[in-house]
Amino acid sequence: MQNDYLESVKKQFAYYKMLGDKSMAQVNEEQLFWQYNNESNSIATIVQHLSGNMFSRWTDFLTTDGEKEWRNREAEFEQITRTKVDLLSLWEQGWTCFFQAINSLQPEDLEKEIYIRNQGHTVLEAINRQLAHYPYHVGQMVFLAKMMVNDHWSSLSIPKGDSQKFNAQKFAQEKQKQHFTNEFLSSYSGKG
Repeated sequence: MQNDYLESVKKQFAYYKMLGDKSMAQVNEEQLFWQYNNESNSIATIVQHLSGNMFSRWTDFLTTDGEKEWRNREAEFEQITRTKVDLLSLWEQGWTCFFQAINSLQPEDLEKEIYIRNQGHTVLEAINRQLAHYPYHVGQMVFLAKMMVNDHWSSLSIPKGDSQKFNAQKFAQEKQKQHFTNEFLSSYSGKG
């Protein structure tokens, strides 16, 4: 069961990374840095925050507090990164740090206790915490990109108006156990 859990969350995180990748691929450089107002985050700001969180939480994950002394969380919400190339590099570095840590975990690690800001979590709880946090922000990225791209948006899931067709294809197949992300990730090369 614990091994199934680790495999499932790895696929789910890879799926959400893919949604972020495909959203950023649809916008131009200027749009990555666009903010609705001073209180809102741009896609770039969200990437900086996610990357900062990933480095802090997943560096020496099992042995040090997840809120590192060297992390400057406030700076993550300032426009530091200036180019699309640098932003995508930061995005990849954060996810690489995350996937290296999670891929090193063994099922018996899930019950170990780790700390985030001196609050104890089992490893399983810490993973679940990030499984709620990262998709929350990736959803913001998707929403912003979709608004900016408007009519040129390429759907990341079932295209509007295709639900019946999609369901008909699914129900025409034999029942089978597979992870919901398999069909989305099978043709995607940016897997963790």
